[in-house]
Amino acid sequence: MASRKKKETKKEHAKSSRQEITKLPTKGRVRAKVEGLLKDSAQERSRPTEKSSPDNLMISVSGIRGVIGQSLTPERVARYAAAFGTWCNGGKVVVGTDSRVSGPIVKGAVVSALMSAGCQVVDVGLVPTPTVEITAKNLHAHGGIAITASHNPVQWNALKLIGPRGMFLTQSQMSEVIEIAEEGAISYATWDRLGKQSFYDHAVQNHIDQILDLPFVNKDKLQERAFKVAVDCVNGAAGVIVPKLLKLLGCEVFVINEEPHGIFSRNPEPTPENLEALSQAVTEFGCDVGFALDPDVDRLALVSQKGTPLGEEYTLALATEFMLSHHPGPVVINASTSAMVMEIAKKYKVHSYRTKVGEINVSTRMKETGAVIGGEGNGGVILPLVHYGRDAVSAAVLILQLMLDRAQSIDSLQESMPASFMKKEKVELKNLDPDDVLNTIVRGNKSAKIDTIDGIRLDFGDCWIHFRKSNTEPVLRIIAEAKEAGRLKELLNSFTGYFK
Repeated sequence: MASRKKKETKKEHAKSSRQEITKLPTKGRVRAKVEGLLKDSAQERSRPTEKSSPDNLMISVSGIRGVIGQSLTPERVARYAAAFGTWCNGGKVVVGTDSRVSGPIVKGAVVSALMSAGCQVVDVGLVPTPTVEITAKNLHAHGGIAITASHNPVQWNALKLIGPRGMFLTQSQMSEVIEIAEEGAISYATWDRLGKQSFYDHAVQNHIDQILDLPFVNKDKLQERAFKVAVDCVNGAAGVIVPKLLKLLGCEVFVINEEPHGIFSRNPEPTPENLEALSQAVTEFGCDVGFALDPDVDRLALVSQKGTPLGEEYTLALATEFMLSHHPGPVVINASTSAMVMEIAKKYKVHSYRTKVGEINVSTRMKETGAVIGGEGNGGVILPLVHYGRDAVSAAVLILQLMLDRAQSIDSLQESMPASFMKKEKVELKNLDPDDVLNTIVRGNKSAKIDTIDGIRLDFGDCWIHFRKSNTEPVLRIIAEAKEAGRLKELLNSFTGYFK
């Protein structure tokens, strides 16, 4: 069954390659690209962080991640996977991977470890992370593991652990798994109770069907409109789902970096500075919009009709505008997300809430408040009608439906959003203690409204700035926003002295 699935995947990509913009790189160019990526990330691999071990294994609600062959070895993968299998009481576990080169090796260790703990493994193959979450819920599994390091560079990989409701583990649940692994409390099955591996080929189609069945998605009208869409799949898992769904909606699709071979064609974060090729594709082919994905398809960034990257914050803002116009209700975002979303919620007279950064923190609060939409400002949109997880595929459809409903271009829709100027930066702390830095910042800014829900967030009324240690990278993140560009620059400059 596994070999048949591989042949079908190859057929799909051969069929869709006629619409690709760029040719796939030759082996020599792939090797050069890998060497360049490794060189660019050499310093990042050695940075210290409070949430990592000395060799950079990072453990948080965003998963267990590290550098292949260094901090993330097969032995460690097996130990944490077996601990998760123990936590799942040897039940059914869904496993899927993104396209990373290390994926097959990591999956081999994961599957073996889960079966050794008595788990029945359902292998869904190469799929987006949200597809793994949806499948875990639909199959009533005890849990799931998405093997992906999301936006991290090619040498990284990770285990994203999913609970029985198709949502990531909470902090307390993650702590239970880690305790099982580190205390040697793994429950291995005897020879007659070992688990088995089965293969499930319908995960991607089920994901597509759940989106197309949404009551506000007008498939007929979208097919009639026939949007021209450029898509950058970054050679990740998006290639197995996004072009297919867009074609079903009648779009004329121009795809770059479609083949999911895991040698990412650009920095995998879909931030404006990394979207030059997509911007060029949008203008060259006269597209209505450009969609940029990350490797595991939980983040979506937009490029305007003019070829200008809008910035990830606009994805959630526009999706919220659409959803609240159809179904008003509470909205949940994290502490780093643009205030645009809260202003849109205010316009529709609904409540909005902020949480700690991390998909599960947002999802949990959404369930508690009955939120109709939520997410994170990195392009991660959570639509409960599909599932409680960030989903770039659902987000792309919401954007197209908004463009159709309003009969407006993506450029015009962006201009209709509340005024916002935002800057996101990463700081290497070197010998500085991050907690000392954050405490010093608080002492020096007592006039601001201070929120410590996740790091330090300072609100000055007309602007705000947020400092927090990353869950996924060994850096300190700084996010600032103001309604005027000059005020944003002034705000950022006022804090540079804290990092010298």
